[in-house]
Amino acid sequence: MTDGIIGLGGSLLIAGAAYWKRSLSASGFAAAVVLGTLMYVLGSLAWFGTLIAFFITSSALSKWKRGRKEAAESGYAKSGRRDAGQVLANGGLGLLLCIGNALAPHPLWWAAYIGVMATVTADTWATEVGGLSPAAPRSIVTGQRVEPGTSGGVTVLGLAATAAGGLFIGMVIWGLSALSAEFRPAGMSFTVLVLLGLAGGVAGSLADSWLGAVCQVMYRCPVCGKEIEKNRHCGAAAVRNRGVAWMTNDAVNLISSAAGGAVSLLLALAFA
Repeated sequence: MTDGIIGLGGSLLIAGAAYWKRSLSASGFAAAVVLGTLMYVLGSLAWFGTLIAFFITSSALSKWKRGRKEAAESGYAKSGRRDAGQVLANGGLGLLLCIGNALAPHPLWWAAYIGVMATVTADTWATEVGGLSPAAPRSIVTGQRVEPGTSGGVTVLGLAATAAGGLFIGMVIWGLSALSAEFRPAGMSFTVLVLLGLAGGVAGSLADSWLGAVCQVMYRCPVCGKEIEKNRHCGAAAVRNRGVAWMTNDAVNLISSAAGGAVSLLLALAFA
């Protein structure tokens, strides 16, 4: 009962502040409260705190120099104000891992969780920071220059932010697990945890870029001619241009986070 009250109270406070700051929509607020509460009740401070660290830093970066990023973000399927789908795409898999650990505790659940949260953090940081790059992005598939905001476009600045996001999650999990009463993730050292965060975050974020360039459903605006992720632009219905119909931005985020989790899990097994 106490954990439920603490988890619900903390989730309401943080999600409420995010809703007030317009970082969450109404549906995103509800999803974040449910996700955060369950993560605290079924997990611990380390599980819950890592989710919050991702959310707070990502929300702050989405507001940072927003004016300079508006042109690149105009074609994104989701804006900086996250809805329920985006919240679940970023945190749903982490919750499933938390549930798995609650039912059958094992250090490897932690290893996968590091990769999942490192991926969503690294990818979000790459998008928000990379949007400020003075150099034009290049396609992860062809290496050719593409317009800012093009799905699958990467920059040196964005790649640096990717690595920073992965390292950040590794350090956060190490710090929070040291404060938690439960075992340190897989009994691993600071160095190993940071490496898991870096490897999982970079691998998952690059998988996100590749899926975005090759598989994600994309549309063409009939007014301005820009290729976009959403089916409306410039006040008009956009025409599907390429990609798999069900491979939306949320689906790409979910699959890439699973890839990042798998990389961290395999790396943890190698260190075992």
